[in-house]
Amino acid sequence: MSKITKAVIPAAGLGTRFLPATKALPKEMLPVVDKPAIQYVVEEAVNAGLSHVLMITGRNKNALENHFDRAVELENLLHEKGDKHRLGVVDEATGLADIHYVRQGDPLGLGHAISKAETFVGDDAFAVLLGDDLIEAESKLLSEMLQLAEAKSANVVALMEVPEEDVVKYGIVNPGNRVGNVLEVTELIEKPSVETAPSNLAVIGRYVLQPGVFEVLRSLKPGVGGEFQLTDALNEMAKNPELAGPVIGLVFIGRRFDTGDRLSYLKTIVELASEREDLGQDFSSWLKDFSAKL
Repeated sequence: MSKITKAVIPAAGLGTRFLPATKALPKEMLPVVDKPAIQYVVEEAVNAGLSHVLMITGRNKNALENHFDRAVELENLLHEKGDKHRLGVVDEATGLADIHYVRQGDPLGLGHAISKAETFVGDDAFAVLLGDDLIEAESKLLSEMLQLAEAKSANVVALMEVPEEDVVKYGIVNPGNRVGNVLEVTELIEKPSVETAPSNLAVIGRYVLQPGVFEVLRSLKPGVGGEFQLTDALNEMAKNPELAGPVIGLVFIGRRFDTGDRLSYLKTIVELASEREDLGQDFSSWLKDFSAKL
């Protein structure tokens, strides 16, 4: 199996949880400290060796393209001012990867969004990174997933243990044989009840998929919410490995930052800001004093 070099990042969501901020600004462009959330995701892909990136976008997402494109007037202004630091920050976003864009059109779910990547992917395996999940920068999760997929010609999903009461928020796997943090996935259920969940192992927003997934997506019927769920396609593949290869789970033990709702988003900013070399000490000191007044 050839080396995997392509990443797909679905970014067509409306971000209704963050209205009115997302009325004109894509939720993926909301800043986490001083960098938009989507840039963290692209950096993760690039650091894992994925040099070709496709973003699945929708209407009013032009800011995504602008962010990763040249900003000549801004660059010239910073150059004239001799502000090499900020010029470097701007250039960093521009030169991250070979980035392409395609629109999803109708918002019919994650499975539908992924199906729009078929022309870009062709006959290659590829990674999928969801923008709501940020993985700590030091993590080798995605690299390990790519290695597993290449070695076993398999589909690999990232898993995390979640509290039992939270299984209703995730796709949950029924685990088979397990060796260390790697396990066979025999079934996936989208947002099961606490009573019917086969485990507390939740699928988080990182996948490595074989190209056979597109044939499965074409025959998929609408699932939860009337949408075409990627979880349902993976469930078909887990039960019928001959369709597109087996489904393997890699249990992630590390830090995952959820930017999908307001409270989790604020927690993410506080945690990451506290660890910054340029901000952490002053911010943490202020935060401690502020907390004492509550």
